[in-house]
Amino acid sequence: MSRQTARSYAFLSIAAAIVTIALKFGGYRLTGSVGLLSDAIESIVNLVAAVVALWAVTYAAKPADAEHAFGYSKAEYFSSGAEGALIVVAAIIIAFESWGRLLHPEPLTQLGLGLALSLLATAVNGFVAFVLLKAGRRLRSITLRADANHLFTDVWTSGGVVLGIFLVKVTGWLILDPLVAILVAANIVWTGFRLLRETASGLLDAGLPKEEIDAILLILNEYERQDIQFHALRTRIAGTRRFVSFHVLVPGSWTVRQGHDLCETIELAIIQALPLTSVTTHLEPMDDPASWEDQELERTSNQLPGNR
Repeated sequence: MSRQTARSYAFLSIAAAIVTIALKFGGYRLTGSVGLLSDAIESIVNLVAAVVALWAVTYAAKPADAEHAFGYSKAEYFSSGAEGALIVVAAIIIAFESWGRLLHPEPLTQLGLGLALSLLATAVNGFVAFVLLKAGRRLRSITLRADANHLFTDVWTSGGVVLGIFLVKVTGWLILDPLVAILVAANIVWTGFRLLRETASGLLDAGLPKEEIDAILLILNEYERQDIQFHALRTRIAGTRRFVSFHVLVPGSWTVRQGHDLCETIELAIIQALPLTSVTTHLEPMDDPASWEDQELERTSNQLPGNR
């Protein structure tokens, strides 16, 4: 992933958060709507998350070194995890504010201008979310995708708030404003826990999605025949990078050069199909019984050469 490209999208997210905070707090000050206040609070979360995202994509792009031979790509999970936690905190604040207004409703003022500011902020968030989601998928960045999904949630949240204020204006029922804000808080909590679950999955070295594993198997099937076989396929995701390992079984009569050339060809084919993938192969003689026993993640002591 291009460090500068990812950073530019993070800066775009920060700019959008600042603009929407100004618009939404302006709408809240004009109307006194707790729904608009909840929306503005979520935009503050957006700003903090965008700053964390900027740090994450910068740190994750650092090249591998002696202490971190597999690189820093997992740093992006700090961003998505922090954003998930901040979303939950924002939801608690929104629910607290809404409950007080539910018990003691207050009249709303200047609803027309307040709604216009909220709709403008929603349009800004919607546009930026669309841009970030496309960039996140293209760059395989969980940070940008998390930011985009959060902004899309903010769009739906703002839509609900606008609907609540509109209903208050039409019906005169002041209780609708805090009720909508409480529903907003519930929706935000769901988004926060979803981000936390995705973060936990990445930190626990979840495997590649099925479609990507199928792409690897398709390549292996092109080479698999009676004298060449594969097993012990393992995959994991670490931020923008994929890691794939498997064993290649060939006839014991093959030379080291023959086995090496085959492994190189297969590794390059997988990398071309799935960019940003580190592929590790382990060459084994097909006619050695130990080759067929060595398929587990942890080798047992009786599989070691001296204990056969």
